[in-house]
Amino acid sequence: MDRIIIRGGNRLSGRVPISGAKNAALTLMPCALLTDEPLMLRNLPRLADVDGFGHLLNELGASTQVAGARGAEFGRIMTLHAQRIASTVAPYDIVRKMRASILVLGPLLARAGEATVSLPGGCAIGNRPIDLHLRALEALGAHIEIAAGYVKATAPDGGLRGGQYRFPVVSVGATENVVMAAVLATGETVIDNAAREPEIADLCRCLVAMGAEIAGIGTERLTIQGKPRLHGATHEVMPDRIEAGSYACAAAITGGSLDLVGARSADMIAILDGLREAGVTATEIPDAIRIEAPTKLRALTISTAPFPAFPTDMQAQFMAMLALADGASVLTESIFENRYMHVPELARMGADILVQGRTAIVRGVDRLVGAEVMATDLRASMSLILAGLAAEGETRVHRIYHLDRGYERLEDKLAAVGAEIERAGGD
Repeated sequence: MDRIIIRGGNRLSGRVPISGAKNAALTLMPCALLTDEPLMLRNLPRLADVDGFGHLLNELGASTQVAGARGAEFGRIMTLHAQRIASTVAPYDIVRKMRASILVLGPLLARAGEATVSLPGGCAIGNRPIDLHLRALEALGAHIEIAAGYVKATAPDGGLRGGQYRFPVVSVGATENVVMAAVLATGETVIDNAAREPEIADLCRCLVAMGAEIAGIGTERLTIQGKPRLHGATHEVMPDRIEAGSYACAAAITGGSLDLVGARSADMIAILDGLREAGVTATEIPDAIRIEAPTKLRALTISTAPFPAFPTDMQAQFMAMLALADGASVLTESIFENRYMHVPELARMGADILVQGRTAIVRGVDRLVGAEVMATDLRASMSLILAGLAAEGETRVHRIYHLDRGYERLEDKLAAVGAEIERAGGD
């Protein structure tokens, strides 16, 4: 199994191209199931999860053709074409590897009138039930059963119908699923307490380009007028705000300066606010956000929450950064109950972190030391990379397949701005 080897201590400096957003790409790809015409997605990141979702769509009858963007070192173009739905079953062998696979449920149900989808897998960061997905679809008339590890959903005679649903708690995935189902339902659908993440706004813009009618994009109330059919479109995947935030932390933890090329500050307000509170300078320049580290990072108090608050997907990276800050930082994880699995690995590198329930107290230390560490999930993997960049000596990060799910050509991007980093085969 591959591992990443880092010899830390280099100050990072230069320009880092920000890839298309993983979380947006995995939401946009199932839109292809909503039409019999081609959907072209530009700026699609080269990621294991994107490839895995492509295989799932192939199983359902969609073709996927990939081409590199002309003159671009990163990103690619994928044309997806589901001229007909060959199968309405999303099998366990594919779905178990990637939680985003549940997002074929709404589109299949809307277009084909039925869907059988294995209960999903993904990173083991805590309990992430899909009951909100199912309740929202039931509000559109769907009949749902769970049997033998599969969700079996059928639409009523005449297809899904518009309805009204208010989420009891904010759910990104459930919002995405019901939006994709509602665009082909008969009549009007109103979704209250909808998630407001930029990736959902990106999804809605793609659907509008395909002929959907959606009001309230970017707000907690979405009103959708169902259409009998959608058409093909071309859509550019938004830049990855979590990747951009991760590289911002890389600049901060190494005392460096990086230009995050293509990053959008409007998508990263809470992340940039946290960086600035820690003493980092974040400045918008014509094609990028420039991140410049202070002499010494300041401690922070942060609590994760749905957008526009601080994202749970940045908690691990900030923890690594704050391990070298001046003073004690307090991080509270309010989204997932098992998202501190990186703490013992950071401790192996000299970090001083105390976990009390959903709160972690990070007392800044003078230095981190390279060690053999094990990645446990996608964002935890990045926190170990960040710690390795700043640590004295050599760090070896094992089980890096998590990284390949969410960071496009990580080693190439970091090496280009001064990191001493390489990928090596397993023992």
